[in-house]
Amino acid sequence: MNNLRNLNWSIISSWIVLAIIGLVAIYSATQGPVSEFLPDYIQNNFAKQLFFVALAVVLVLLFQFFTPRTYMQLSYLFYGVALLLVILTLFFGTEINGAKSWIRIGGFNLQASELMKIATILATAQYLTSRRDISAENIRYALIAVSMILVPTIFIFLQNDTGTAMVFLALIPVMLFWSGLPYGVSVYIVSPAIILYLTVFDWKFGAIATILIAFLIFMLQKRVWLTITSFITGIITVVGVNVALTDILQPHQIARITAFTNPAFDPTGAGWNVIQAKTAIGSGGLLGKGFLEGTQTQLKFLPAQWTDFISCVIGEEFGFVGLGLLVITFLFLFLKLLRMAGNQQHPFAQLVTVSVTAVFFIHFVVNIGSA
Repeated sequence: MNNLRNLNWSIISSWIVLAIIGLVAIYSATQGPVSEFLPDYIQNNFAKQLFFVALAVVLVLLFQFFTPRTYMQLSYLFYGVALLLVILTLFFGTEINGAKSWIRIGGFNLQASELMKIATILATAQYLTSRRDISAENIRYALIAVSMILVPTIFIFLQNDTGTAMVFLALIPVMLFWSGLPYGVSVYIVSPAIILYLTVFDWKFGAIATILIAFLIFMLQKRVWLTITSFITGIITVVGVNVALTDILQPHQIARITAFTNPAFDPTGAGWNVIQAKTAIGSGGLLGKGFLEGTQTQLKFLPAQWTDFISCVIGEEFGFVGLGLLVITFLFLFLKLLRMAGNQQHPFAQLVTVSVTAVFFIHFVVNIGSA
């Protein structure tokens, strides 16, 4: 009972508010007038979400009786089982919306990558916190930790689930930085992703980023070899991206990348989703059109409005005020989680809390950013 009394009720309360908002939005996206355009398995999303909310409550209560040591002892086993499920999904999974991310176990479809997120955080946190001597001169432990994250990332990427793979990659700087890796080494490890992203917009941005990052690493670490390695890595990244864009990728793949940076480039094709999302948010105005009254939502102009573009449903039907309250609630939750992490005495519990918060934050940014 002491574990239950020690629950952080401000975190629990904000989670309940977010769960209710999510249920209301999913109901509107699947059960309103739009339901006549949707197949039964989409309409069932509301009932599924209601079930998962109830399941989450049960799991929260159950996990209060486990100590950090229990999670540490089981972390590698959990990682191995989850990785096996991810690999099996790649070969025997069901393809949904172009991604082979689901595997059928009995009468239930399991998205193994979601279990893999938790398993990766637990196993990597256990590895890093059991080795506190990470330094700029000895980054072997850091590279092993990065490999523990990259292995499932590769298999998930091969499932054509790029979004989930990006979440795993984003864990790398968070976990390394919080585990005590020097700033310069942390910047070096994540720099290729930053340079790659900027080079997609323009190779000049990537080149400038390469120079600035190398300079930053030298100022932080004062290691010539690390600075030179960073500069060479940046050049290779810029050249590689340019070669891919000009000589390797197919025209339709280049069109999707271009539409990502400029949706108006292909408004009826690759840019359609972003344009419809912006239209929905804009049409909601300050206070919104009202529950079940959004035209973009109820006439099914929004793609995947019950999942990827759910924030647009809230923006259209509850307006800037409703979406703003959603953002504030999320930010309140993140701040409370980070404060809780800072108050943890156990390094493992601290790193796990920060990493889980990072995953939630990444999903928040992606979903709100889609609007």
